[in-house]
Amino acid sequence: MRSLLLLLAAFPAHAQIYDILLKNGHVIDPANHRNERLDVAIVGHTIARVGKDLPPEKARTVVDVSGYYVTPGLIDIHTHFDAEGAWLNLNPDHNALPNGVTTAVDAGSSGADTFENFRRLVIAHSRTRVLAFLNIVAGGMYGPEIENDPKQMNVEKAVAMVNKHRDLIVGIKTAHYQPPDWIAVDNAVKAASLTGTVVMVDFGQKPGRTYQDLILKHMRPGDIHTHFYGRVTPQLDDQKKIQPYMWEARKRGILFDVGHGSGSFWFRIAVPMIQQGFLPDTISTDIHKSSIMLPHATMINVMSKFLNIGMTLEQVIERSTVNPAKAIHRTDLGTLSEGAGADVAVIALENGNFAFLDSGHGKLTATERLRAALTIRNGRIVWDEDGLAATDVSRAGPYSNFR
Repeated sequence: MRSLLLLLAAFPAHAQIYDILLKNGHVIDPANHRNERLDVAIVGHTIARVGKDLPPEKARTVVDVSGYYVTPGLIDIHTHFDAEGAWLNLNPDHNALPNGVTTAVDAGSSGADTFENFRRLVIAHSRTRVLAFLNIVAGGMYGPEIENDPKQMNVEKAVAMVNKHRDLIVGIKTAHYQPPDWIAVDNAVKAASLTGTVVMVDFGQKPGRTYQDLILKHMRPGDIHTHFYGRVTPQLDDQKKIQPYMWEARKRGILFDVGHGSGSFWFRIAVPMIQQGFLPDTISTDIHKSSIMLPHATMINVMSKFLNIGMTLEQVIERSTVNPAKAIHRTDLGTLSEGAGADVAVIALENGNFAFLDSGHGKLTATERLRAALTIRNGRIVWDEDGLAATDVSRAGPYSNFR
């Protein structure tokens, strides 16, 4: 990266040859406080320039994105892409890139005993950048018999695996633990503390194991509660008012992640919380073979839901780019900074009559939706639904898409 920056600096801006130039788009880049019409130039795998009126004659490929929004590549910090996992997992490239997602974080599908298979079978072959939360359960998400066994929650094995694969593992995950004690959460926090990483908690309240105690006593500042617009944790009182401990936990630095999933996003909870000003810190999907169906938990669709229940487009983009990058301590991601990796989403904002489903199959009728029109991953166009970078067939002459 440093050598490329030095090479770019050695040439005046007017002399640079861009590989891809995105012209006339409306850039929303919350990491750099950009929200205006700008051009984005890419050289190799890197964002070379962001500015007004960059010269198209200096570019090998010019893509006119007039009428579209240009954002950093989206980051989904709650996915399930481990091919051998039992949690209904999906292929990342087929389900991330078409939704503008260039970085997907698998949320605990694998543990210390299974992560290296996940790396070998999936991560190594994915164009999508795939990172991971390591499950505190060594066997990963392989059903209740394993996930409820405290003997599987080996802190030392988890720490060793994180330290061995720090390029990919961003934290520790705990999920689905049913006994009414704190073994899973506390072991996950211990492993994260020993590795300097964060915890993502999927939590169900039990007698003697309350949600209030979780977010006020057991989680640390910077740790993430996912599924927080779901039904199994009491965010609202009987009058639909936000519980005081929610505000207290936010002041402590606890992060709240959407984690939509099949059963964890309810309009009847999300709408009053957002109306009262309790927005998510990060937007994520919990995408898997079930959640991708009726509730349609793709990143761009989940973002559309939040756009239609009261968040601004800039707030939605912020919680899908720079905020998740900060949450997983990867601030090199989620930005269109010059010199950053060239991960870009080109997004259409469409007007019409649309319907969105929640986890209870309740329908929200709305007038706007987002759609990922083009995705650039590591400087290459990998998704182009609208043919923005293609030549019209009437002008293409002899052509072939074979290489």
